[in-house]
Amino acid sequence: MSTSLEDAVPPRSARGDGATLLYLIKQVELAVRVRLDAVLREDGLTVAQYTALTVLERRPRLTSAQLAKNSFVRAQTMSAVTAELEERGLVFREQDPTHQRRQLLSVTPEGLAALERVLPDVRRIEEQMVSGMSGAQVVGLREALQACRSALGGGLPH
Repeated sequence: MSTSLEDAVPPRSARGDGATLLYLIKQVELAVRVRLDAVLREDGLTVAQYTALTVLERRPRLTSAQLAKNSFVRAQTMSAVTAELEERGLVFREQDPTHQRRQLLSVTPEGLAALERVLPDVRRIEEQMVSGMSGAQVVGLREALQACRSALGGGLPH
């Protein structure tokens, strides 16, 4: 069943807070970012580095450009992020056997250990975020966000 935006979002004059869905999503993202910054800083990671590590954990052997796209940052930003991660021994590069000039990135055991160290704090942030929701509401939120992502093409344009 499809709902039009007009049905789902009342006119500005009828909304007490005036918040659009996009604004609410951004507010949640910023609140999560502040909390992630704090817990990751304790382990010496930035949010961009953490994101890159989690992407590589799920999808090893990506090029820097592929990693940038999957991490929602520009290629130039990812170049700096991966250089720092590589210097710290959290990722490594290997030559792509199918393309001589392409380098593939993967997480090292040290990178996986860093992710394991921050996992409890990251889970606490997520639990706090949904603490006022039932299990069914959390499942519904996940499904709704995945549907939104899919409707927008799965990622951010670069």
